[in-house]
Amino acid sequence: MPGQFALSLVALSLLGAPAIAQTGSVRQALVAGERVVDLPLGDGLGQRVLYDAPPHPRATLVMLPGGSGDIGVRRDGDLRHADNFVIRTRADWVARGYAVLIPDTVDQANLRGVRSSPAYGGLVDGLAAYARDQAPVPVFLVGTSQGTIAAMNGASHARPGLIAGLVLTESVSVPGRRSTETVFDADPQGVRVPVLVVANRDDACDVAPPEMAPRIAAALTHAPNVRVLAVAGGLQRSDRACGSLSPHGYYGLEQQVVEGIAGWLRTHGG
Repeated sequence: MPGQFALSLVALSLLGAPAIAQTGSVRQALVAGERVVDLPLGDGLGQRVLYDAPPHPRATLVMLPGGSGDIGVRRDGDLRHADNFVIRTRADWVARGYAVLIPDTVDQANLRGVRSSPAYGGLVDGLAAYARDQAPVPVFLVGTSQGTIAAMNGASHARPGLIAGLVLTESVSVPGRRSTETVFDADPQGVRVPVLVVANRDDACDVAPPEMAPRIAAALTHAPNVRVLAVAGGLQRSDRACGSLSPHGYYGLEQQVVEGIAGWLRTHGG
């Protein structure tokens, strides 16, 4: 159904939307090569996404950012928060032949503590379906930091054949003070697609220790194959170890990590 988007009633209720989900015409704005798209949820609310694609994409990456999830996509394409790894590397991915879809939050909602719920898994499933509607190519979920919870959840509950693979970068695997939610709460046993787990040995973020990567891989008991990609290094510009401009966010390592993920994608149809 081109130009339309529907989410479950439960997912809408979770994000404070009206009780009945509706579909409607997608509103778009052209911003250079990117599109700012408002996917209607009903009652005046919408899921805003940033979408970009080369002429003939080899695959689509649904990029799920960390933190609160609020990246502040404006109608003119400006972003209030553009430091997150999956956001600041989006042009690199398009240059490599991938379409990218990056969701904002609905009405600036804080997604901490929400991403592992079945309702949010349904929302991610809807984003993947919209991505498939834009280009009939494999769709991969790519999450970073808190966004790995959403990516794990989406992959574990996606209908068969919708998701081609899952990429988890600097996964939140230890409960924190602002949210106790981790990737282990997002049903890793339900994932039935190939998975890449990326871990930076120099990540000092207390909720994403790199030594947890093998435990995350081991929890993916029904994935057909799981690979752990270890990297090292990075620069610390953020004032927090879990900030985007740090080893946790691959600051200074972007090209190495992008190339490592791209190599894995190519071996799995992307």
